[in-house]
Amino acid sequence: MTDSDGGPHMNGPHMNGGAEATEDSTLSLDDGRIHVCQDGPRDAPALLLIHGSASSTRSLDPLVPMLTGSHHVIRIDLLGHGRSGQPADRSYALPDQARRAGTALDRLGVQHVVAVGHSSGGAVAVALAEQRPDLVAALALINTGPGLDAFIAPQPAAAGLPQWPPTDEQLRGFASTAVSRAGYRIPPELLDDVSRMTHHTLTTTMQATRDYLEQQALPPRLEVLGKPLLVIFGEEDRRWRSSSAADYRTVPGARVELLPGLGHSPLLEDPARTATPLLAFTTIHAVAGA
Repeated sequence: MTDSDGGPHMNGPHMNGGAEATEDSTLSLDDGRIHVCQDGPRDAPALLLIHGSASSTRSLDPLVPMLTGSHHVIRIDLLGHGRSGQPADRSYALPDQARRAGTALDRLGVQHVVAVGHSSGGAVAVALAEQRPDLVAALALINTGPGLDAFIAPQPAAAGLPQWPPTDEQLRGFASTAVSRAGYRIPPELLDDVSRMTHHTLTTTMQATRDYLEQQALPPRLEVLGKPLLVIFGEEDRRWRSSSAADYRTVPGARVELLPGLGHSPLLEDPARTATPLLAFTTIHAVAGA
């Protein structure tokens, strides 16, 4: 859905977690429709938030209100996820997902961002910085494993989902390792995001992360880039070894923050604790008027 000039189709504002109005738009790119959310002052330094596999912009909702006081916060549903398109004949490789994110930012007139990625979204952020070093001023990775050896239990892409569409019980089992806090219940809208994916997009997008890390781990990629780096890691992560966060210390100047008592998704389990180091980092490295 676009205007005749290829610009964004405005879907209108909605309330984000009962807080500020979020501006939604859909961009029509050459190889798919991309859903975009924007919050905060448009003339403030820009933050790009990138969700992980089998997720969407909605997984970032709890973090957004803590960032909009000082930032123009942009979230993108990667192709195959959320409210973006799910074409079966397009590439879901991480470099292609990153290219689409860069094109979306160009359409929005954003010239510089701090790219923040959760889980595999962090790898997409790295790929974007590789392609567009002029665009990405700094990187923040939240529970993004540095390489394949950091996986706690490597499994086939759709392990735990023996049928499609999956049952609610199967979905909860699939998502259970995303958190560790006792009693935390995955929001139903996030489970819905998984069930609304096609089996093809689920398996292909999850495999794409493995392929990218198999080609080269993230720390060597980041060493070459020379971008300011923050790594936030929940110590109780059940998908990636939290001790692997130390691998990022090979990147000159990298800052690594471990969050005790939190798991793979600290932005859901404790958004305030996640936002604290993130804001301290972006205060230094965000580009004004981006």
